[in-house]
Amino acid sequence: WEPVVTGVVPDDAHMDMMLLPDGEIRHYGSSLHDESRGPEDMLPIVMKSHDGGLNWITEPITEPHPGAMTQIPWNKCWIVLHNYGGRHDGHFSLRNTFLASYAEPGVYCTQAESPDGSFTTRKILGLNLHIQRQILPLRRIKRLLAGFEYRDNNNIVSWGVLYSDDDGKTWVKVDCIAPELPAAPLPGHGGARWIHCGIEPVICEYPDGTLHALLRCAHDQHYESISRDFGLTWSKPEPSLFFACATMPGLYRLSGDRILAIWNNTVPLPEVDHRSQIGGNDNHIIKGIAEDAFTNRDALHAAISSDCGKTWRGFREVLLNPARNDADFRSKMFGFEHNDKSVHQNQAVELPNGKVLLAAGQNIYCRRYVLFDPGWLDEKSRFEDFSHGTRYISNHLYHKSIVGGFRGITGHCAYNRRPGAVLMPHPERLDREVMLIGCHPDPRLISDCEGVVWNFPAAFSGTVRIRFRQVQGSEGTRFILTDRWINPSDPIAVEYASISVEVDRLGIFEHKSEATLNCWHTLTLRWNCEKTDATFQIDDGSILPAAFLRPTKTGISYLHIQTTSAGADPFGIMLESMEMNMENEI
Repeated sequence: WEPVVTGVVPDDAHMDMMLLPDGEIRHYGSSLHDESRGPEDMLPIVMKSHDGGLNWITEPITEPHPGAMTQIPWNKCWIVLHNYGGRHDGHFSLRNTFLASYAEPGVYCTQAESPDGSFTTRKILGLNLHIQRQILPLRRIKRLLAGFEYRDNNNIVSWGVLYSDDDGKTWVKVDCIAPELPAAPLPGHGGARWIHCGIEPVICEYPDGTLHALLRCAHDQHYESISRDFGLTWSKPEPSLFFACATMPGLYRLSGDRILAIWNNTVPLPEVDHRSQIGGNDNHIIKGIAEDAFTNRDALHAAISSDCGKTWRGFREVLLNPARNDADFRSKMFGFEHNDKSVHQNQAVELPNGKVLLAAGQNIYCRRYVLFDPGWLDEKSRFEDFSHGTRYISNHLYHKSIVGGFRGITGHCAYNRRPGAVLMPHPERLDREVMLIGCHPDPRLISDCEGVVWNFPAAFSGTVRIRFRQVQGSEGTRFILTDRWINPSDPIAVEYASISVEVDRLGIFEHKSEATLNCWHTLTLRWNCEKTDATFQIDDGSILPAAFLRPTKTGISYLHIQTTSAGADPFGIMLESMEMNMENEI
């Protein structure tokens, strides 16, 4: 029902998984271990499951093989597009091994009568287009569609579409309008983000025939483009309701005319002045041509729509990065797998039993198979008492680290981490732990604001109850309700809040209601997004108004609790439990 991890994906997730007509699932990739030093150590493999993704077997691939393919519904043949940039040492081992015999960069089309039968491959374009998704066969007409991205001579990345009306024999290239580039730096930021807009497009055909493309951008949201003529022309991209930055979106058509969205509903830390970072930076990072460190790729989300994308439900975490708290996050995996460590790339398939199998992540350290029931996205409540430790929360801090891409040592665009808020023995019960949020100033950290981030089903009207105990000597705490994942240590988290309530060092909430120090209390937060109304209540006391700071198009789905102390606060606040209940269905 709820997401369950069933294995480690053998390659960065986005187009190497396929579902066969008999229910067999395959994911192609490579066998890599800690001692791997480069592509010469790669062993192309395929992982197979015959029980709906619960168990996997691994088999080597010893002969040329095109890997995962898509079956064309109207002729039952199999097809895939690969791009080859002229390097044999890229991330995607099976594809590059397969294409290594081709000397010329370009786009290649491979077709076969069966996934394991003989196949033919031909070059269809001499351009170095980057294709990161399987071909989409349309349902309304017999057309094959594939999104691509490309980089022009000015290093600007944009997107487009390839389509074929003759079952892949010939292809037409459609260049699409790129989203506008964000300011560099953005207001309130000390430096530029990695400036790229309109890459890694994912395209989904809605039941009414509309094509919806989501695009990865450097803005705070995915941008979207619409086609109403089956991919011939596309609208100018506009901001979508999916918050994200520099991460890969996913859109998947499910049975019952439902649409599943998989993406990182996250916001990165504000950019710092890249000229002042430890070790210095080259002009590529200073000018926004490259990334210094990703801080928003540790939570992957899902939402579902039953009305052609007009409304969405869920906005729930399907996977948290298992390495999100690691002190050696940057260099944990050395050799060929030193690059990105995240849960931001994804590919999903609906299984015959109605479950969804998700392949997610980058790096063998973080990649996972996740199995879940789409009905889980329609749940209306959630409860957390830390009986599973920190499995369902984010609480990490970032160490100042070498930033940017590969610099002669392992690591890529990442900070090392450590836990901030920590579990401590319950002061009154031997069988329980509580979460302690305080502040321990440390000049080695990017930000030492300790916090906890907890996700629940998105609701336009609902209630959150927090069982807490403020310890005497605490400097204060802020409770935020919002519609996206915000870093636990984000110093400007309140700027993304729909609702924010603070308690000061005396236990007084918003200068209105008092909670006795060193005693357990229940803080109740209520909201109604349609009426832009919010209240808070301590125990059974008066229900008091809270400011509704920012509207939301998706409902409230996150509780963010963070210290407000500007200095040392070892006492902080203890959390015993958190509970959310939806009052009206989205």
